This record gives sequence, structure tokens and C-alpha cells, in this order.
Amino acid sequence: MTTIATAVAPRVTSPLRLALILAVVLAADMLDLLDSTITTIAAPTIAAELGGGQQLIQWAGASYALALGVLLVVGGRLGDKFGLRRMFLVGLIGFTAASAACGLALDPQMFIVSRIVQGAFGALLIPQGFGILLAVYPRDQVGKAFSAFGPVNGIAAVGGPILAGFLIHADVFGWGWRSVFIINLAVGLIAIATAVTVLPRDIGERSVVLDGLGAGLLGLTMLGLLGGLIEGASGGWGAVPFMLIGLGIAGSVLFVWRQRVAAAPIITPSLLKNRGFVSGLLMGVLYFAAVAGLLYTASLYLQGLLHADAFHAALATTPIAVGLIVASVAGGIVMATLGRRLVLIGLLLTLAGAAWAGLVVAAAGATAGLWALTGPLTLVGLGMGACYATIFSFALGDLDTHETGSASGSLNAVQQLSNAAGSAAITTVFFAGTGAASVDGMLASLAVVGAVVLLCCALVPLLPRTARPQEH
Repeated sequence: MTTIATAVAPRVTSPLRLALILAVVLAADMLDLLDSTITTIAAPTIAAELGGGQQLIQWAGASYALALGVLLVVGGRLGDKFGLRRMFLVGLIGFTAASAACGLALDPQMFIVSRIVQGAFGALLIPQGFGILLAVYPRDQVGKAFSAFGPVNGIAAVGGPILAGFLIHADVFGWGWRSVFIINLAVGLIAIATAVTVLPRDIGERSVVLDGLGAGLLGLTMLGLLGGLIEGASGGWGAVPFMLIGLGIAGSVLFVWRQRVAAAPIITPSLLKNRGFVSGLLMGVLYFAAVAGLLYTASLYLQGLLHADAFHAALATTPIAVGLIVASVAGGIVMATLGRRLVLIGLLLTLAGAAWAGLVVAAAGATAGLWALTGPLTLVGLGMGACYATIFSFALGDLDTHETGSASGSLNAVQQLSNAAGSAAITTVFFAGTGAASVDGMLASLAVVGAVVLLCCALVPLLPRTARPQEH
């Protein structure tokens, strides 16, 4: 996502040093992925100890994704401006410290602020890793280095929630849920020590322009909208939530204006004139929001209504990650043959999984067995695997080569913001009326997810017929 191949010279030639650089970047990426998923399982336990109830449950995941998404593109440009190594180390040190603050949080406010800070430093950390690998690896070895991300991210996707559930269940040293974040200290400190030793120095390019105002307006937009949804669901739909939503709408208008006049806009205006890109962007916003909300509410259903502990809830949702990995591998093989039909297949699988889950919940409600959702969640995971990489690959399909860097950065940021918005919006539906987990809330959430995915199906014919190769 870094827009400039910053001068990292000379290229590293030692195989051992190259391996250590790759290991550090992979560790950083895995820390981000773990911390973006663990609250899906851990949030109810955290809220039970710290208080904060429904609001904390909703903000636990949304706050991290919000900060990460808003600052992701800016983080990449900061690396271009001040140097990849410097920003990588600042991001890694800050992320590790914020993880410790999450684990030591004394109240809901401290926890949410720590999650926001953690996401902000994650936005500094993640873009630099890819830029560093592109700079230090010989051209004929770059593909091999990047191929390591698939298996590692797959392991993190499967293992993250399970690890969180196990640590909470094991109650290591009496830390309970806090060990989920404190364990980052060990990984982070090792990664910091290694990074200081092996990452080559670079000077950056001070002429790079940053759009801090644009990022601020985007943050205002998302905070207003998410805050309004969460406040309305937990405290009632009085004046405050509508004021917050109004603030978010005003922020969105100003953000659009800023993108038209800024010297270095977060979303390049010319991209919004490309029908295929806009269709893929809109589909990504809707789809990622829907599945993020579905994953969150599935965990709340398992823990709040079926009374599963965090560990068993994590195991029960594992079919999602397994299906995602299987379909991702298979999708990469058949994408060129199927074209954009692969996206439609993924959407239909997701829709079928949500509908099947609705039938299970309607029939058994709070008396369903813990593994009753295995089949539906497997279908959802297969659908996610078919859609996750492919939606954005097709969105990039009609763009010129010089536009793909900016477009990829924007799409990755949009995915994080959609995760935040989806988890907040769908859980607002889940908690509506009762303020607690309920069968009706779960059915309403699944209905909303189904409607959103159905809308995505209508957008498929607007996508480019061929996808941009995966390396972009």
C-alpha cells in the first residue's frame, strides 16, 4: 500500500537476513490480524468484568477497525515521507504498548481508548512491511516472499479466536481475558529487537504530501455514525444519537469536498469515475460490513443464548475460518476461468449460509445445540473465501497500472471501515428492543445480512469481467 518504493539501499543479499526481515513483517501482520478478530470472542467476557455492557461489546471491535481504517492510507504515506524502517518501528513499539494498555485496562473507557490507539499504531505498522519487502527482496524472489502471507494469515484467522477462547478458559496466572492482549508483549518485544537489528535504513522522501484534514474528516464521519448507532441501541433513540449521526453525515459531506480539492486526496477522484471500481468499492463496503456483523452476532448468540464459554464459542465458529481458507485456495485456481461469476458464487454461498442459520435459530432458538450452526457457518466461510480477495481484484480490473497503488490502499482502508461499521450496525439490530441477546434479535440480524448480500448480487454485472492479478 506504500505509494513510493522508498530508497532502501543496498538490497539485502544475506539469505538469513532476508528470512528474518520476512519473519518480522509476518509477525507484525499476524499481530494485527489476531487483534482484529479476538474481540469477536472475548468481548462478552471483557464487558462482564469491566462493565460497559452492550456499548463495550459493540465498541471493542469497532474502535480498533475504525482507527486502523481511517489512518491506513495516511500511515502508508508517512512511511514514504519519513522512511519505512522508522515508521515500522514506531508502529510496532506503539502497537505493543497499546496492547499492554488494553490488557491492563481498569474500566471500559480505558479499554476503548487503548483499542483506538492500538488501531492507530497498526495503521502505521502494516503498510511499511509490504514496502520493506518490495525494497529489500530481489525481484525474482518477491513473489515467493509474498506467498508466505496466505498460510500465515490463514493460521491466524483460524487460530486467533481459538487462542483467545483458550486463554480466557485457561485463566493463565489469573489474568483471564487480559492474557489475550498481554501475550502481545512477548511477541512484540521479540519482533522489536529483531527489527532493530535486521531492517535496513532508508531516508524517505520529504516531498510526499499528506492529507491530514481528509483523514480527520473521515474519522469524524465514522465516529459520528458509529457513535449514533451504538448510543441509540444502548441508551434509546433520543436527541444524542441523532445529533451524532447528523455530525457523521456533515463530516461525510466535508470529506467528499476535501477529496475534490486536496493535493493528495485519500481517494483519488479519478477512481470514482470508473464504473467497475465504484461498483467493487460499493460491493466491498456492503459485503464486508454484512459478514463482520454476522461473525460478531454469531459469537453473541453462542455465548449469550446458548451459554457457551469463550473457548467453545471459538471452536463453534471455526468452520467459518476453515471454509474461508478452502475457498480462497480454490478461488485462486478457478478465478481466471469463472471470472466475476466466482464473486456471485461466493455471495450466493454466504446468502445460503445466512438463510440456513435463520432456519436453525427459528426452529431451536435458545435450545439449539452448540454445533447446530456448523453447517451454516461452513457455507458462510466458503462464501467469504470466494469473495474476500476477489471482490477487490475485480474492482481493480479496469484501472490503469499507475492507479492500482492508490486504489489498493483505498480499498484496504474501506475494508477496515466496513468491518467497524458492520459490527456496530448489525449488533445494533441484534440488541434492538431488549438490549440483550435474543432469538428475535438474531433472526433480525440474519435478515439484514441476507438483504445486504442480496443487494451485492445485483452489483455483480457492473464489475469488470476480468480481475487484476493477485500481486496488486
